[in-house]
Amino acid sequence: METFLKQFVNGLSLGSIYALIALGYTMVYGIVKLINFAHGDVMMVGAYTGYFILRRTGATPAGLLLAFLGAMTVCALLSLLIERCAYRPLRNAPRLNSLITAIAVELILQNTMRVLPFVGPNPRQFPTMETKFFSLGIVQVSNVQVIVIVLSAVLMVVLNYIIRRTKTGRAMRAVSFDMGAASLMGVNVNRTIAITFVIGSVLAGAGGVLYATAYPQVDPFMGYIPGLKAFVAAVLGGIGSIPGAMAGGVILGVAETMTKAYISSQYSDAISYSILIIILLVKPAGLLGKKQVVKV
Repeated sequence: METFLKQFVNGLSLGSIYALIALGYTMVYGIVKLINFAHGDVMMVGAYTGYFILRRTGATPAGLLLAFLGAMTVCALLSLLIERCAYRPLRNAPRLNSLITAIAVELILQNTMRVLPFVGPNPRQFPTMETKFFSLGIVQVSNVQVIVIVLSAVLMVVLNYIIRRTKTGRAMRAVSFDMGAASLMGVNVNRTIAITFVIGSVLAGAGGVLYATAYPQVDPFMGYIPGLKAFVAAVLGGIGSIPGAMAGGVILGVAETMTKAYISSQYSDAISYSILIIILLVKPAGLLGKKQVVKV
């Protein structure tokens, strides 16, 4: 029982990071029907931003706070640049064009970081706080796990408040429902889409620092696998559904960790993707997704 609870906490920690990144995928898809495959590499840029800040300040609570703020800011600015230069000109183009552009942006970010002289292709050790353990009944939880789970939960609650309770959130939901009608009702569509990219990238920046804190190593290609897993989590929960992205991330993280603990680490990816296939066979829209009727 103790081993099960310990692995469950590990899975919850990993799943919380997946959920944060998955929110960016599902928000962008919900607004402009675009799979932003560069999202995982935005997370990588956030992790590197946190790395350079922590190298200056040290792995202290204040330094970690500055790392989060710096990563969120850099990722927000990067997302504005990507949306304005790469995605906005193709908004009315066929979806395949936008998909290929997203893959191109992903490769550009990876290789740009790889050739920058102050980054380089080699992995670097991410500065981390001293690990301390706390007893919760029969389970010991590390301070890193507490930070990951609590901060992820806080960011998800803040996002849910923005979507449900603010004017910006109402504009985002309106554009998601009908972009043309929202524009006729006075909603600034370009600004709303840009804000959506910024919010998703802010969460990715925080997720990048959390991921590097939990798995203390950064390299230019570190965003590929977490980004892919987060995309799987978004589809699992129902692409376009914010609660679905949260649920999908947690389910994927717990399933992956339990597989490593009780079966084999070699099968963790296969079982994660198998869960996705089974869910989509039973419920094609995902766990919390809704069927959409398309008129032709």
